[in-house]
Amino acid sequence: MTATLRADRHRTDPGGHRAPSPDPLGVRTRARRSALVLAGLVAASLLSLLLCVGIGPVPVPAGTTVQVIAHHLGVPTGTSWGAAVDAIVWDVRVPRVLMGAAVGACLAISGAALQAMVRNMLADPYVLGVSGGASTGAAAAILFGVGAALGDYAQSALAFLGALGAALLVFVIARAGGRVSSLRLLLSGVAVGYALTAVTNLLIFSSDSAEGSRSVMFWMLGSLSLARWNLFLLVALAAAVAGVLVMLAGARVLDALSTGDEIAHSLGISPDRARVGFLLVVSLCTAAAVAGAGAIGFVGLVVPHLARRLVGARHRVLIPASALLGGLFLLWADAVARVVMQPRELPIGVLTAAIGAPFLLILVRRLHARRS
Repeated sequence: MTATLRADRHRTDPGGHRAPSPDPLGVRTRARRSALVLAGLVAASLLSLLLCVGIGPVPVPAGTTVQVIAHHLGVPTGTSWGAAVDAIVWDVRVPRVLMGAAVGACLAISGAALQAMVRNMLADPYVLGVSGGASTGAAAAILFGVGAALGDYAQSALAFLGALGAALLVFVIARAGGRVSSLRLLLSGVAVGYALTAVTNLLIFSSDSAEGSRSVMFWMLGSLSLARWNLFLLVALAAAVAGVLVMLAGARVLDALSTGDEIAHSLGISPDRARVGFLLVVSLCTAAAVAGAGAIGFVGLVVPHLARRLVGARHRVLIPASALLGGLFLLWADAVARVVMQPRELPIGVLTAAIGAPFLLILVRRLHARRS
């Protein structure tokens, strides 16, 4: 076999020129295709960032958007726009689209990693109970003024701490038996999520503020309307970048976990230790996303499957593809949410659920057909 491949690699055509080496396994073809897909997603993301800034109740032309952004970045430009347009573009919409891209990336890479960790294609980041913890923290801040000393950061800070607390509780319960198995992790996350959702509902029921209860429900459906140039935008962006880098560094481990614990052991990888490490990364990314935008569902479930269809299941390309695709998905979902029910804004979670639920039904049907 080796000799045949060596001879085939050095064969020449009738003219004496060396013929191109064959690619019997299609590795080079897949690599080129993945590189083209990633390049296309990068270009689409940059273009979408620009276009989505101009979409809203007050439309702004793309040329004006570029000038405003360039002006604030120190590039000399004319000032043919008014103060109102400047505030809309730079103070409201640029932070919003950056937050949308960061949140979409965080949820998508978390979903991709979690599906590999638990070997369940129907898993998403919220199965760890993070959404329930964040909702409890946000409800406590909105309805009862918990963390009021933090000022404008109270809601996001309490949501972030609640999400991390839920993830820690899931880890403690899952590790009670001495090892963190896939099934134990899933069951612990579901139990903690339901328990914290019950606590959130109790806080809403106990509150006398109808407006506060409405704010909590709107937050639980997800929205990017609170995005501003603040600490939590930086946290979300940092979480997205750090999450991608860490998961790329551990891509080989994720590939092994997705094939089973026995394969991981044979490669010298400890599945329990790997799950703990990735659980920490997924929890931080999801907590940053939920703190900045509320509980936006289906992104972490739907996007990794779409990315697999584009670039395959190798996590070295799946992770960046999921990050880019997740950002794109959330950017355009938010753009539609701003204008579809003017002058009111539709919670973005309604749109992602409307898109994700049919996709989930199709996925379940395909899995059933594959097994039968």
